[in-house]
Amino acid sequence: MVILTSVLATGALSLTACGSRDDNGGGDSDNGKTTTLTIGVDAPLSGENSTTGLGLQYGSQIAVDEANEKKLVPGVTFKLKAYDDKAQPATGQTNATAITGDKTAVGAVGPLNSGVAQTMQQVFASANMVQISPANTAPELTQGKDWQTDKKRPFKTYFRTSTTDELQGSFAADYAFNGLKKKKAFVVDDKQTYGAGLAKIFNEQFKKFGGKVVETDHVNTGDKDFGSLVTKIKNSGADVLYYGGQYDESALLTKQMKDAGVKIPLFGGDGMFATTYIEAGGAATEGDLATAIGVPADTLPAAKTFIETYKSKGYKGDYGAYGTYAYDATTAIIKAVKAVVDANDGKVPSDINDLRSKVVDEVQKSDFEGLTGKVAFDEYGDTTNKQLTVYQVTKGEWKAVKTGTADLG
Repeated sequence: MVILTSVLATGALSLTACGSRDDNGGGDSDNGKTTTLTIGVDAPLSGENSTTGLGLQYGSQIAVDEANEKKLVPGVTFKLKAYDDKAQPATGQTNATAITGDKTAVGAVGPLNSGVAQTMQQVFASANMVQISPANTAPELTQGKDWQTDKKRPFKTYFRTSTTDELQGSFAADYAFNGLKKKKAFVVDDKQTYGAGLAKIFNEQFKKFGGKVVETDHVNTGDKDFGSLVTKIKNSGADVLYYGGQYDESALLTKQMKDAGVKIPLFGGDGMFATTYIEAGGAATEGDLATAIGVPADTLPAAKTFIETYKSKGYKGDYGAYGTYAYDATTAIIKAVKAVVDANDGKVPSDINDLRSKVVDEVQKSDFEGLTGKVAFDEYGDTTNKQLTVYQVTKGEWKAVKTGTADLG
């Protein structure tokens, strides 16, 4: 694999320009030229996790298309360039280098996976380019490795429109113990940054609420046979299985568990919240649960047009988990560019490094109503929107059963 190492030198901004003004009067007010600015989007667009990754990509695309149609930033045309990280950290790092090496790029949306984000953050920080993830939930990404005792923001260029596993894990533990009245949990994770972190927090919080964690175990991503694990779960006496990881493995695990006669629900996080989980696990998924960030997209009045557009375009993937959050992340970048241009007498700064730096500052000041609610960021770059939802598979579909904010016990 070739690693791209191009670095931007300080100097004039190299931009695509079109000299003709359109019939609606679009383009720069001085000379009729349009500046093209690129927003990169990184997610798994093939292979594992691609259902949710594609939803992220197309959520961003809809935001870019709408900004261009409405000429939200006069004289600027936005272009989305998608990068497939295949849920692999090394590929994500390569993609980050490619995005920052694009002299028209002003920001990036993504990635989906927290483990991939860890390899990308430094690359964007070195280029002083904003990165907003609609899906990352690992607390350390914004609050540092010692986030439980000493919160420190590692990168001022990194933001997210999704809330953290600290809240999601607690929300799940609360519902499992107080909502489902489960007392004994078996906890499994996939050893990845997201899955292991989420499982750890559920473990801690479930015990704080009064439950007992009877046993813990681990799987590897890509595993297909969970026979020995199912036997352990069956013999443990657990009345709920909590799984930290993605839908690829959890769908197989729940099917094999139910086929073995272990009739307990599998409960997971937002990495499991996809139509693919139900499709892959079939009838065995009935009654299983997952937490997800925010409230159901189809209950948000502002998201109605978004959903209609997504469906009418025939876009692949599942918008339900992160599509609207990707839309809001992309909009935050576009609005930041508008603020920079407005403050510069309606002109795009000629230096790419200056433009990127100012966009980072403006994103930090974000304060607008998005599809998912108010879009704003705290001192760590975390969203101020802390709402979460528990979904349960009912008659072959994810149905919301509880919406609210987390109680940390």
